[in-house]
Amino acid sequence: MCATTSFCLKVWPCHGAAPPFLPIFAQTISPRPQCRAPTTPLTDLSTAITYLPGVGPQRAKVLEAEAGIRTFGDLLHTFPYKHIDRTRLYYIHELTADMPFVQLRGEILSYEEDGAGRKHRLTAHFTDGHGVIDLVWFQASAIKWIRSHYTVGRVYIVFGKATVFNGRLNIPHPDIEPADSLQLSAMAMQPYYTTTERMKKAGLNSRSLERFTSTLFTRFGADMEAATRETLPPDIIGSLHLVARWQSLRDLHYPPSAEALRRATYRQKFEELFFIQLGILSYARQRQQVARGYVMATVGRQFNTFYRDHLPFALTAAQKRVVREMRHDMLTGRQMNRLLQGDVGSGKTLVALLTMLIAIDNGYQACLMAPTEILAEQHCQTFRSMLAGMDLRVELLTGAVKGKRRMEVLAGVETGSVHILIGTHAVLEDCVTFAQLGLVVIDEQHRFGVAQRARLWRKSTTPPHVLVMTATPIPRTLAMTLYGDLDVSVIDELPPGRKPVETRHYWTETLQTLYAGMRREIGKGRQVYVVYPAIHESEKLNVQDLENGYAEMQEAFPDVRISRVHGKMRPREKDEEMARFASGETQMLVATTVIEVGVNVPNATVMVIMNAERFGLAQLHQLRGRVGRGGEQSYCILVTRYQLTTETRRRIDIMCETNDGFEIAEADLKTRGPGDLEGTQQSGMAFDLHIANLARDGQLVQLARDTASALLDADPDRTLPQNAPTWARLAELRHDQFDWSNIS
Repeated sequence: MCATTSFCLKVWPCHGAAPPFLPIFAQTISPRPQCRAPTTPLTDLSTAITYLPGVGPQRAKVLEAEAGIRTFGDLLHTFPYKHIDRTRLYYIHELTADMPFVQLRGEILSYEEDGAGRKHRLTAHFTDGHGVIDLVWFQASAIKWIRSHYTVGRVYIVFGKATVFNGRLNIPHPDIEPADSLQLSAMAMQPYYTTTERMKKAGLNSRSLERFTSTLFTRFGADMEAATRETLPPDIIGSLHLVARWQSLRDLHYPPSAEALRRATYRQKFEELFFIQLGILSYARQRQQVARGYVMATVGRQFNTFYRDHLPFALTAAQKRVVREMRHDMLTGRQMNRLLQGDVGSGKTLVALLTMLIAIDNGYQACLMAPTEILAEQHCQTFRSMLAGMDLRVELLTGAVKGKRRMEVLAGVETGSVHILIGTHAVLEDCVTFAQLGLVVIDEQHRFGVAQRARLWRKSTTPPHVLVMTATPIPRTLAMTLYGDLDVSVIDELPPGRKPVETRHYWTETLQTLYAGMRREIGKGRQVYVVYPAIHESEKLNVQDLENGYAEMQEAFPDVRISRVHGKMRPREKDEEMARFASGETQMLVATTVIEVGVNVPNATVMVIMNAERFGLAQLHQLRGRVGRGGEQSYCILVTRYQLTTETRRRIDIMCETNDGFEIAEADLKTRGPGDLEGTQQSGMAFDLHIANLARDGQLVQLARDTASALLDADPDRTLPQNAPTWARLAELRHDQFDWSNIS
């Protein structure tokens, strides 16, 4: 471990001459002792980060835990989130508080100290001959060091972010270096790396990572370049005008120009997205060739009887199209692997039931797995009601089904007398044995982990057909990445008689007007949801909470019967309250977001969401989907405080402007980024994205997919020598990963 001074404004590499692309590191503020050399030679990028000078075992643990940096290769692929141009000098009179980081050349006129203890502050009055600005430090322990090292009258280069305090421009905690030690024309662009609070407490800030990457390039540049093999075929590099892989990695950290940074970024983004698409498409093609499935050629008595005598309403054109797509899948002899997307209330459940009846007509059982007991019970009641009078047995299996009843259900599943099993995670237990499982339907699939879904998939000797359903529309670029190997069906019509929900925005100051509207709806015999973001009052959150809200609703609506539901209630108590509301015994349900999934009350026509600014677009859309399920006009009321950020106001406006779930999903993706939208970490297929962004790089996703598809067409057997590095890289990325995509 390198020795360090007690305080240093700028962290530099320990030693070694700077290469041509790192002139910024040619000088140091203060001499530093030589770092120890690694005890093992660098042979490849898998060398443990512990062996990088300046890291050591303790820092290595923090880097691994917080940033996923375990090896030299991990550090190489930990890219800066921004670069600051250190070549330009500004004049003080040019500065404004909304400018990014700036650089000044001038001298300190005088120092001024005030305050004491934690409020101790040091101010340096700095001039460039065209104005005066304050340089401010609040670190009491550093003030003595600063005054002794930065003297009045000497010319310095000051770097930092200008802010306004008490009407005066100042730069808090600037970087300062003697002007005669820097060659600004050669400094290029300085990288900034993302860090966490734990990293900062361990002395690992952006400058530390900058020092480590600098050491990586200066000490091991030749070895790194040799170890960083090209991964793309020459024809792809040439046709897309991509820079070499090593050059792109180097320029992403220390670009000589903005254009070099742009080209390096483009190369790395394309590479990430290309290998994701290549992995998905190659798996999908292989699966289509070898994954056999049950052939379900018959559309028989059960399907036709239900369609003729029990169908609750005429199918929309979209529902008919989707049923035909699934019917075709089940005829091919290959396992169906289909994603069904559709807004809340679009009729996905009915489509799933029709698909189950095809499986039953061919002698197979069907299973539907839901994420909650409430939703599973609701599906069971719906199926039994729809199938009433038909010779079919529908059973429920959840944690609440116990004793003799549970044994009866398990026996029926094993003998085949249970045609449709609906359940929660309970259906995954080893004691659940199917006679002939032919179709698996997974509702709200992103709420299940891939390993859980795999256990259900393995309950049949021949893989059952798989239908995955989601009520959260998935943006095209995200679906192409997470579910690129699944066939996708979309229900983009509402059933006949459904009216679009009207969404309105209210301020907290206009609640009395809102209450009057709620009373009118309740007076018509309708029901109302009121959703709060928190259960209990919190000074930190500063939002309306359910407990106080419940009391307020009781006071505002003394003649209305009100239920209350939140996540900390006992399951039975929660189910009882929701059942009271569903039956119409209570007219208002005050709740948290536990009602986001699994409540179907056609008589509910008003959804009031308090502190709507606290919710994302996808969640607001899901909550809105709880109303509008009957034939009456329904309303979603978004209540916010008056002062909103521009981004939040835009989010509220989008909700008021459209009911299109796909348009909302695209906006949500652009606002939040992919993150864990739709369970990204559960897909099992997507490799980590270090630099590409699915929200902003949609066109590049399509280009990567087209390029990967063309490569597979040209080299289906993976035998062309020019593609060998590409196939080797794909195998490396998928090492130790199991492809769960066939049950996604």
